Amino acid sequence: MPSQLVLEEKSGEVSEIEKWLVEYKSIGVAPLKKVRAPQLQELKKSLQGKVYMRVMKNTLMKIAIENLNKENLKKLEPFLEGSNVLLFTNLNPFKLALLLEKGKVKTTAKSGDIAAMDVVVPQGNTGQPPGPIISQLNGVGLPTRIESGSVWVAKDTLVVRRGETINERLAGVLSKLGIKAVESGLSMRAVYDEGFIVLENQLHIDIEATLKSLQQNQAEAFALALGIGYTSVDTIKALLQSAHQKAIALSVSAGIITKDTIADIIRKANAEMESLSKAAEKSKPKA
Repeated sequence: MPSQLVLEEKSGEVSEIEKWLVEYKSIGVAPLKKVRAPQLQELKKSLQGKVYMRVMKNTLMKIAIENLNKENLKKLEPFLEGSNVLLFTNLNPFKLALLLEKGKVKTTAKSGDIAAMDVVVPQGNTGQPPGPIISQLNGVGLPTRIESGSVWVAKDTLVVRRGETINERLAGVLSKLGIKAVESGLSMRAVYDEGFIVLENQLHIDIEATLKSLQQNQAEAFALALGIGYTSVDTIKALLQSAHQKAIALSVSAGIITKDTIADIIRKANAEMESLSKAAEKSKPKA
């Protein structure tokens, strides 16, 4: 009897998963490695109404995918390994990745962790008295000096680059110095989005660089449109201003008098008169 209840319960779970797979257009797979339970609960609260998050067995997810018999959904199966949280949403996958990135928190590194950024130990007082700490700091490449009874780091020093593994010795030093070198949170391994799979490395967008690129492209397109006289909502004002300036210049050059050109024509005539007058003065024979 208990086994029958378990079977029915699992069958019910599979049915629920099938419903979510149909209801949501995007399904993200995020490993649970090094994600703390309180942080996951906080993330669930912050994404409530936008993302439905569920930790489930990979086998149940695979059964639900097979039951639906949709070839595109089967693309998710290779990513269903290890402990995962599944994220069901109608958000753009890149926006979802950005929300998860914002939900990450910096934390103290342990041996084997991957640095989330370039870690630079700043010059200054460590607050540690002289002793074994000196050899520990020197052991990770930090130059030291003793001043006022404390150990100081002599200069800003890069100790590990982003993406590199933090060894046990460095992890211990960073912990003593209160430097948090790793980030804890969810990073999606892949996202299924309306028939396509978007991989983790494709989800990370440099917002600032992308914005600068778009601004540069817009400026170049605007300049090209002005150069070829292409009219649009964005260019019409500048094109009219340019045409007006060229018309004024042509009218002044041809001596066509209008209310817009009269002042420039008079200034031009006056300048020419003064130029001729100076030339005439210079050409007069000296007495």
